[in-house]
Formats: sequence, C-alpha cells, structure tokens
Amino acid sequence: MSLSRRQVTAAAVSSLPLAFAAAQTARAGGRRHPRSLYIAGDSTAAQKYSDAAPETGWGMALPFFLHEDLRVANHAVNGRSSKSFVDEGRLDALLAEIRPGDFLLVQFAHNDEKAEDPARHTEPWTTYQEHLRRYVDGARARGARPVLATPVERRRFDAAGDAVPSHGEYPAAMRALARQEGVALLDVQALSLALWQRLGAEGTKAYFNWTATEQDNTHFNPPGAIAVARTVARELLRGSVLAHRDVRRLDEEIPESWIDWPEPATA
Repeated sequence: MSLSRRQVTAAAVSSLPLAFAAAQTARAGGRRHPRSLYIAGDSTAAQKYSDAAPETGWGMALPFFLHEDLRVANHAVNGRSSKSFVDEGRLDALLAEIRPGDFLLVQFAHNDEKAEDPARHTEPWTTYQEHLRRYVDGARARGARPVLATPVERRRFDAAGDAVPSHGEYPAAMRALARQEGVALLDVQALSLALWQRLGAEGTKAYFNWTATEQDNTHFNPPGAIAVARTVARELLRGSVLAHRDVRRLDEEIPESWIDWPEPATA
C-alpha cells in the first residue's frame, strides 16, 4: 500500500525527539514561540532570595546547562508536596501558562513524606501516584511533555560512612508510575545518592547549606545546586527529552558567582 506525502511526513515527525518535532511543527504553521521548561516542585528546586543566601535551589542553576532559547519557568515553592501544590491552585496556574511543545518537570516527595501534616502528606502507592497523574494528564492535555524526577537525596550517612536513602517508597512509586504512564523519568534520587556516596560524609558538606550558624542536610549551597542541575540536564539529554542542541556546558565548570539571589518581593 502506498503512503501519501502527508502520511510519510507525519510518520517521520512522530519518530523525532519531541523538542525537535515541536519546533518543526511551529515553523510549519508559520508561528514559533520560545519553548519553556516548567518546574513543579519543593524547596530543593525553588528560587531562593537574598534573605536565604547561600541556600540555593537546583532550579536556579538549571538555565546554565540549557540553551538560551529554552526558558526555565521555576514554579517550585518551599514546603510544598504533590498534594498541597495542587490544593493551593499552583498546578492550575502553571497549566494556564504552559503551551504545546513545552515541558513540565515534576519533583516531589520531601513534604509528601510528612505523615504528621494532612495538608501535605500522601501515601506512596495511592495518593502520591494519584496526584502525580494530575500533573502528567494536565501537561499532556495542553500539548506539553511531562517529565517525572525522583526526589533528590538528603545528606545522610550511616556509621560505616555509606550514603543512606531517605525517601522510603516514594521513588519506587514514581518509577512505577512513569512506566505505567509512559512518562520520561529522571532518576535523580539514585544518581544523587551515588554522588553523595562518592563525595563522602565530609565532602558532601561542601554541597549542602552548611554555614557557621546552620547545618542543613536537605538544601543546597551553590556547588550543590549546580551539581544537581547538571545531573538533571544530563538526564534530560540521556532520556531524549532534550536534544544535543538544547543543552550546553555539561562538562564545564560553572562559577558559583553565576548564582544570583534577587531581593524578595515586597507587598
């Protein structure tokens, strides 16, 4: 059976990475808008302000590894879970902005784990997966591509000096959901745990928000945020979410001075 030119073209476009296909589609229609990568997440990814420095979310460093025409729209907010982000209307606000060809990168679990807080708590194999599906379905309904990222690991070591996982069943539940839904997965939990293991208990202090007055084993300083952002960018490329032309500096040193903490907004 012979194929029409339209059928051949459609088959070819469907085999391309989404990033490239979206750009080609936009050109074909005579319109093109800059693509955006939206982040829905918690304090480990969120934008920090001058009153929190040197605490740094990895989302602040991600633009250093992406091409300038791929905008990062960081909607991650301190203290949110997959549930509270939805309940507060933050997912609806994000989905009102997102457009075909964009990406929605979702990382939650740190606050979903807080069983003492019903406003944020979810169970890994039920309500956590149910809420994550809302992000996946919402992005797909708007022609955007959802991407799930397992939660970055905390700095925890046992008496033998081995890095210890801290997120229970949540990473496994996200991995299973990604398989069920055919969603790209960035296994940041496993990769960050391996990185902390290589750096060791003392070496990791240089990546977390350890200061003269604070010993924070959850949040990052600039080197830690840059290291996690580099991991995210590499995984976006490895998983064919992004193309080579979308990323940059994956093997280059990023100066800490590039991190900027703006002044907090005032009412």
